[in-house]
Amino acid sequence: RQVVDHYENPRNVGSLDRNAKNVGTGLVGAPACGDVMKLQVEVDENGKIVDARFKTFGCGSAIASSSLATEWVKGKTVDEALKIKNTDIAKELCLPPVKLHCSMLAEDAIKAALADYKLKQDPNKEESEKKA
Repeated sequence: RQVVDHYENPRNVGSLDRNAKNVGTGLVGAPACGDVMKLQVEVDENGKIVDARFKTFGCGSAIASSSLATEWVKGKTVDEALKIKNTDIAKELCLPPVKLHCSMLAEDAIKAALADYKLKQDPNKEESEKKA
């Protein structure tokens, strides 16, 4: 019943300050089903994820997947969070095969948010991209 619980009582809905240096934002979409997922992580100076927020436009499984994803990344390091697999999300929520793309979207959103965070930690990289 995990899906229903996360759908009816989604955790961590909302937004973090996308301009903050320690916040990573991942925005991913699945054109096939029209689901769009925004997932944000806030990372402390020790590289631990202290907060996570999401906004998802999509079906119940997509909402449940992103809700679970935010719960799981909290308290993990960036590297640990990168190990979260869509198969684990799907298993935890007992997603039917037709909804597996929702858990994949959640995994992609985590990876995108962490990539954005990492980019912000290396301002020199950004500078060189601006010049390009």
